[in-house]
Amino acid sequence: MDHEARMETLYSEMKQRALLDAKWRQIQNETSDIDTVDVQSLVLAGEEVDALRGKHIRRLTAVIVHHIPAFWKLALSVFSGKFAKSSQVSMESNLSISKKAEDKGVDVRSTHSLDEVAGMIRSTISAYGAKVHSTFHDLEESNILRSFMSDSIKEISKACKSFEVKESAPPSAALALKSLHADITKIYILRLCTWMRATTAEMSKDETWTLVSILERNKSPYTISFLPLAFRSVVASAMDQINLLIQSLKSEAGKSEDIYAQVQEIQLSIRLAFFNCFLDFAGHLEHIGTDLEENKSNLQNGYFHEVEEKSSSSLPGTVVNSHQKLLIVLSNIGYCKDELSHELFKKYKCIWLQSRESVEDDIDIQDLVTSFSGLEEKVLEQYTFAKANLIRTAAMNYLLNSGIQWGAAPSVKGVRDAAVELLHTLVSVHAEVFAGAKPLLDKTLGILVEGLIDTFLSLFHENEDGDFRALDTNGFCQLMIELEYFETILNPYFTPAARESLKSLQGVLLEKATENVSEVAENPGHQRRPTRGSEDTASDDRQQGTSVSPDDLIALAQQCSAELLQDELERTRINTACFIESTPLDTVPESAKAFDLRGDAMDSPPQHYVQTIKPVVPPPPAFRMR
Repeated sequence: MDHEARMETLYSEMKQRALLDAKWRQIQNETSDIDTVDVQSLVLAGEEVDALRGKHIRRLTAVIVHHIPAFWKLALSVFSGKFAKSSQVSMESNLSISKKAEDKGVDVRSTHSLDEVAGMIRSTISAYGAKVHSTFHDLEESNILRSFMSDSIKEISKACKSFEVKESAPPSAALALKSLHADITKIYILRLCTWMRATTAEMSKDETWTLVSILERNKSPYTISFLPLAFRSVVASAMDQINLLIQSLKSEAGKSEDIYAQVQEIQLSIRLAFFNCFLDFAGHLEHIGTDLEENKSNLQNGYFHEVEEKSSSSLPGTVVNSHQKLLIVLSNIGYCKDELSHELFKKYKCIWLQSRESVEDDIDIQDLVTSFSGLEEKVLEQYTFAKANLIRTAAMNYLLNSGIQWGAAPSVKGVRDAAVELLHTLVSVHAEVFAGAKPLLDKTLGILVEGLIDTFLSLFHENEDGDFRALDTNGFCQLMIELEYFETILNPYFTPAARESLKSLQGVLLEKATENVSEVAENPGHQRRPTRGSEDTASDDRQQGTSVSPDDLIALAQQCSAELLQDELERTRINTACFIESTPLDTVPESAKAFDLRGDAMDSPPQHYVQTIKPVVPPPPAFRMR
């Protein structure tokens, strides 16, 4: 009754406080709405209510601890005969009372049996348990990390320990109290698990795109936002509390089979909640990436059209570019996959380790990593697809819009500016990925380089009746030296599929050049010749006077490469330094090593296209995403 009176008084005070707060806001804001209650006031009121509930449990427990052990010891003393004799009662009266009692078959020491007394104590514990259950369920979820719930469990644990003292309570009552402790602990653990998943879902809705420092991410190579760290904080807060609770239960599990079975059930629930929480977070990251993909107005032609935002985007270190946001999502996924999942799994697996074999635990973390890997592939595909238009535009500018006629090309004097501009596109992507998702740099550039070569092939086939209707010797040699230039610079990112595509491209170019030169040799008057006296006249006379075989074209291309490639690598070294400086030397071609380290001329040009190449004409390939 005392607790109910306090609660009623508190609710009355809360109502009065809410009305006063509303009236004060009405005065300040000149509004007529006096029913709105300030959120902070509600939070404070909720804490006050839970504080009263915790106090109620503490007072109930104090009554149990104070009275039951003393009462049980008194009962044992009475029924053991310690108070059978009294100096204040005459021997005669004792004998008379005993005689009468024996005739009636009644124990003169009490009108109740010891079992009845034990039953009364069990009933008291049952009533206590019902009150504790009811009050504990009323404790608010918002205060789950406050001390109200944990303190209540500690109070019950103290009562259990007081009942363990010899002759402090009937064994059945002590067992009932231990069962109550296990039940309340289970409820709290399950509420912590639910809170962990619910808070993760709520927290994931508010991605601020604010990057953390390298110290905050513990020198991780992943450039992450605050979201994974907030997720780690949520999981750690819940799991640390759960760990303390489960350790307390484990110490009691060996004394009771029922509690042992209950502990195993709780451990299974914790394990499932832990891994499901990570999977939930992975799903939220996927949803963030999907939202970015759907915002197609910001993903046009590979560029981000900035939209003014007056929210968190104005904060220092906040990312506003959609492509960079995709990279942040990728980094968040990679951080969870490679670091956070292993860190927290290693820290908390001891909670459920006894309930499952270590081999199965390894399978659990492997399955989790596999889930994050699949999500990483999906978001990476979104990023590379977003860059596909950028790559295609750069390839079109290089092949079709650079002002050269491939059927009447000038003599080869080196790598054209159009080729360097094409590399600048990849340099910008390299810088973006290096800053946003460095561990995925090689993989991302590998996909984009493969897409670039495929785009070259596709553009060639699309324009065979247009810009590539004719390809003379100079045009062929120009393309060959520039393709070798690309392969040398981008060698670390050339996948096997990209190399196959490059061979196919070289093959179709060789076939086209061979056909064109043969036609010119047969009909020299049909080919437009350079103006008499120009630098290309002598070269034209040499190349068009006689029929040229594929082997001759290859030899000419190799000669151009040997004479010009090294100087061009040196000349454009600063433009492409990012591709070489981050590459181990054992993966770099000799030509790139030469210009990067010594500047010496190569002893012999690399054989990127050999005489055994068979001209092939594959169908136009799509931009592959892997």
